[in-house]
Amino acid sequence: MPATVVVGAQWGDEGKGKLTDLLAKEMQVVVRYQGGHNAGHTIVVDGESFALQLIPSGILYPFITPVIGNGVVVDPQVLLAEMRGLEERGVDCSRLRVSGNAHLIMPYHQELDALAERRLGRNKLGTTKRGIGPTYADKAARIGLRVQDLLDPKIFRQKLDLVLKEKNQVLAKVYNRLALSADDICAHYLDEYAPLMEPLIADTVGIVHDALEAGQQVLLEGAQATFLDLDHGTYPFVTSSNPVAGGACTGAGVGPRHIDRVIGIAKAYVTRVGSGPFPTELTDERGDALVERGHEFGTNTGRRRRTGWFDAVMARQAVRLNSLSEIALTKLDVFDAFETIRVCVAYDHDGVRYEHLPYHQSVLHQAVPVYEELPGWRSDTTGATSVADLPDAARRYVERLAELAGVPIRLVGVGPGREQFVRFDRP
Repeated sequence: MPATVVVGAQWGDEGKGKLTDLLAKEMQVVVRYQGGHNAGHTIVVDGESFALQLIPSGILYPFITPVIGNGVVVDPQVLLAEMRGLEERGVDCSRLRVSGNAHLIMPYHQELDALAERRLGRNKLGTTKRGIGPTYADKAARIGLRVQDLLDPKIFRQKLDLVLKEKNQVLAKVYNRLALSADDICAHYLDEYAPLMEPLIADTVGIVHDALEAGQQVLLEGAQATFLDLDHGTYPFVTSSNPVAGGACTGAGVGPRHIDRVIGIAKAYVTRVGSGPFPTELTDERGDALVERGHEFGTNTGRRRRTGWFDAVMARQAVRLNSLSEIALTKLDVFDAFETIRVCVAYDHDGVRYEHLPYHQSVLHQAVPVYEELPGWRSDTTGATSVADLPDAARRYVERLAELAGVPIRLVGVGPGREQFVRFDRP
């Protein structure tokens, strides 16, 4: 049975968690394939809000096996705390499985992340300072510690002693910080975390393939989004992994022939957190209105998100990079109070029109959006359950975005609740 990938089509925070939760009803396995606890999903179920960081959205369904794949970087303290919080609210987390090949976020990763960002000053990247980037850097340098190392104290200590020789030199000589103690780290990771993590650690590649071979439905869930991708995003203002659909193959351990549906999640407008280019950004009262009406603050960090008009140039690039089969649009209701709405249909740079994302960063940074203005609908859409319930202007807005992106928009969110969506058509 082929798998489905859910990927953010913008700069993240598009509402992937809600859609993943919605799709999970049809799934038996849900796999998180990259990122760390720098990304969060908020899901509202019967008026109750669940903010997830590492655990896949499928955890809220008792018949699903939630999996943290090898492409994820894991802070055991954060994961275990998230599990405790869910269990206190009646959610069974015993079904969760974590890849032994996933890499561990260590205390020196977090400290170096914060110190490096502070040192960059005005040129900072906007990292969450949670150690994600340094962990992926150590993974690439082949000096990282993996989740399975928690099961072998001797190997864990040997690897830790080796890497601390370098990290403590950097902390002391570059940042004038105290060295970290291997004994203290082992006390937390081996004595405190390992016994709790051991029942969760598994061959997740085997779990996923056993499910596929048994004809089960598998959902591959990414964190962050297309334009935060390490290779294809607005570098260097990106994350340290590959959120694009291709990253699902490496991060979950499946080949491309196992995937037949790729759903891109996009807001009816655009947001991003942190630094980096943002051609359609709004810095006026309309941008403030999007923040207020859309509650645009980070799930994990609380940071205010930057907001702007929908960017069809980005959308077309996301379709290309991910081979999107369809788009799910979220937060259409945020525009309920707007009299007119703009959509960026192209960029202009020195008289040259760009229908697709410019390859050169200098062009992108200086690009001027070419806008098309559409009428608003000035009415409440949050109770809509079918296309017929939507105002004509809202329906036309969705149809225009689909036309500009080049793929169908099949699902439209009209509120934060689990059931607040409208199906435009079915695959």
